[in-house]
Amino acid sequence: MSGLEKYFEKLLWGSRHMVLAAVISSLLLSLLLFVITAVDVAALLVHAFDYISATTEVRKLLKIELVAHTVGSIDGFLLATILLIFSLGLYELFISDIDEAKESGQSSKVLVINSLDDLKSKLAKVILMILVVTFFEVSLSMSFNSALDLMYFSLGILMVSLALYFGSKSSH
Repeated sequence: MSGLEKYFEKLLWGSRHMVLAAVISSLLLSLLLFVITAVDVAALLVHAFDYISATTEVRKLLKIELVAHTVGSIDGFLLATILLIFSLGLYELFISDIDEAKESGQSSKVLVINSLDDLKSKLAKVILMILVVTFFEVSLSMSFNSALDLMYFSLGILMVSLALYFGSKSSH
């Protein structure tokens, strides 16, 4: 029975390589999002020249639009970063340490993941930042029709502030 058990354990240990599908997929999605967002930023820079020649009324609208697209670009880069962290973290947890990262001395700054909880914590922080950026982006185009709308917006700001506060407390 020990031969069968040994074979089964070897098979189980080798099954961790299935995680490579998630690692490669996340890495490709991250690359795709970086490229898409960089193209969006290039288009944004082209439209920035419209702002210079616009009238005062059109400038107000263009400014709101340019800031919203800038914030959207930050969102895109943050999501791409989440996927990159996820990919690197899964690889280090299930497959092997990344020797190149350890030799460069940058791994301590970028990625110190020793467990799934570490990975979840890092991802949660970046997701929280995406939510904050998205809230800011949506708030740029809001219109307040009543005092109740303004109160809801204020409560939203309070909730975002509390989330940032408690998110920073959990890391200390």
